[in-house]
Amino acid sequence: MSGQGSGGNVLAAICSFFVAGLGQLVQGRVLAAIIFFLLTWVNYALAATGILFFMALPGFIFHVWSIIDAARYKSSD
Repeated sequence: MSGQGSGGNVLAAICSFFVAGLGQLVQGRVLAAIIFFLLTWVNYALAATGILFFMALPGFIFHVWSIIDAARYKSSD
């Protein structure tokens, strides 16, 4: 990846839009991908129970954070 604003980062952000953490996985950041995926989808799953419906908000926040993180990533190369 060339850095922030590169085509690779745009593609990663689009991937994270559909599945949280997928953009980080595309960038080769496996640990970040697992963390974003789990944080987002555990909250969404709790919200889907109906009892903990308020957990959708933290899930949404983590999802948006995943997208922004993928778009702004700067490699150390």
